[in-house]
Amino acid sequence: MTAITTGEILFKYSVKTGSAGNSTAGTAAGSLGTYMSTTAWTGGSANDLFDDISGAENAASTVDYRCIFVHNSNAANPLQNAVAYLSAEVSGGAGIAIAVDSTAESIISSSSAQALTGTSETAPGGSVTGLTYSSPTTAGTGIALGTIPAGHCRAIWIRRTAANSAALSADGVTLAVTGDTGSL
Repeated sequence: MTAITTGEILFKYSVKTGSAGNSTAGTAAGSLGTYMSTTAWTGGSANDLFDDISGAENAASTVDYRCIFVHNSNAANPLQNAVAYLSAEVSGGAGIAIAVDSTAESIISSSSAQALTGTSETAPGGSVTGLTYSSPTTAGTGIALGTIPAGHCRAIWIRRTAANSAALSADGVTLAVTGDTGSL
């Protein structure tokens, strides 16, 4: 088996609209579960997943949620024993925690829901808030995604909690995925 390359493990936004995965474009603000979108989340630029935390949101320690997908775009090989973790986080800013969605991995074009569906970014509702969130900083402590076959995806929820801290420019986090057959 050949290794899956970094370019073959993709992050994609989620969408609540459409009738199947990988058929509708997505946005950061609309990433509240249901289906994998056609739009890649590349990470690394300001506000590419969450908007700025306002002064009122910071004082209230507002919690926001997003759902993204890990897509194994390799044509033949499964991403075995995949885990997700926070490989870097700016200190002094909002807290980030991640959880694996309780929906099983699925083929990218599945017409069945590929993730839980949130109702809003601050009150996603239902079982989305019942997921187990953590802030792992190494692959060894990462959240287990299982094996993601070629052409399949698995959803991850990201929870951001404002810390009622001093204003901070360039607050952020780096999300990493690795497995026995590749890493991003």
